[in-house]
Amino acid sequence: MANPALNIEAKRSESLPAVFRRYRSDISFALRESLAGDGLAVNPMLRYSMGWADADGKPIDATEGKALRPTLCLLACEATGRSAREAIPAAVSLELIHNFSLIHDDIQDHDEMRRHRRTLWAVWGEPKALVAGNALRTIADRCLWRLVDSGVGFAAAMDVEKTLTAAYLDMIEGQFLDLHYEGRPDISLSDYFGMISLKTGALIRGALVLGAMVGTDDPGTVDAFRKCGRSLGLVFQIRDDILGVWGEEEFTGKPVGADIRRKKNTFPVVYAMSQARGRDQEKIQEIYGQPAVGDEDVAEVLGIMQRVGARQYAEDLAAEQSRLAMNALEPLELAPEALEDMREVTQFLLVRDH
Repeated sequence: MANPALNIEAKRSESLPAVFRRYRSDISFALRESLAGDGLAVNPMLRYSMGWADADGKPIDATEGKALRPTLCLLACEATGRSAREAIPAAVSLELIHNFSLIHDDIQDHDEMRRHRRTLWAVWGEPKALVAGNALRTIADRCLWRLVDSGVGFAAAMDVEKTLTAAYLDMIEGQFLDLHYEGRPDISLSDYFGMISLKTGALIRGALVLGAMVGTDDPGTVDAFRKCGRSLGLVFQIRDDILGVWGEEEFTGKPVGADIRRKKNTFPVVYAMSQARGRDQEKIQEIYGQPAVGDEDVAEVLGIMQRVGARQYAEDLAAEQSRLAMNALEPLELAPEALEDMREVTQFLLVRDH
């Protein structure tokens, strides 16, 4: 019998820009190598979390994610003049840290499904899943030791390590703020942007910065990729928030209004709260202030969002940030093929359905 999850993953892979496929085999090989040979008791859980094995430890056809962050890292390295292979250790570390954050996010949000499979804590329980997440983060740190072996100078490798550590500390701070804000009706747009610039933006921004740091020692070039990454992080999260409210369940694995039901302060919600007036303002605050959100409440919030134009505003803002992302790279005079790769990735993040 065909596996529906694999069919969906196949559709997702087909929709990815060509640059994702260019690096996928190198990223996949290096990721698997990072978890091979240790004989750690936690490894079966880690292979399951990466989509390589079932709950019994048997190998399966991979249900991996997009590998966005390692792809951005390798792309930035190549665009700035070095072989992408030299940035593989940093790219792998980024992906492992991202997956460590997903393991912990699922526990914190009590999500039982991810990529159409049961989450790690739902299979093994919260305590073991917490330990597995911590192990994955530690293995990510270890991957960076290979930077020098790949041709990066020791001092440059140390700078990369410091930058990545700062990035995932920002990510953790952003996750804390997301949990702190959940269910509160008083979160401003400024609060929201500050939170996502950390939670989501840190690793996306960091991916481009790390790749550029491996590729060049020019601070101006690295800063241009940092600015690009800052805008791409906003594009990614705003689109994610749009999908969390209006995305198709076939691709997102969540029903329409899923983020409303969980009272998450995503961009459409925060914008609606800031723009609603009169009865609409009272209603949305009342719904987000109650213990649970039902079907009628979800419909009510969706109606308020429609009346204030939340979806259109979110889409317009994401489009503007995608333009700023590409504008940040204009002073660098990158090779035309590198710019085209960045345009394709930026456009994909702007309109993706998963």
